[in-house]
Amino acid sequence: MDPPAAPASRFEIDVDLGFVLFFFSLLCFFLLVTIVRCAQMVLDPYSAISVHTYQEENMEE
Repeated sequence: MDPPAAPASRFEIDVDLGFVLFFFSLLCFFLLVTIVRCAQMVLDPYSAISVHTYQEENMEE
């Protein structure tokens, strides 16, 4: 008979599961950054326009 296996470490993660968790957390991070950026654009849309471009548009009118 085989000797009993040593108990697995509590924090041992499968390699595939590690990749999935890493890329999922990366995806969540980019989603959070995108949500924050969109919220800033909605709250203050004119801050995204540079002053130089805005002045050029007004001069043409």
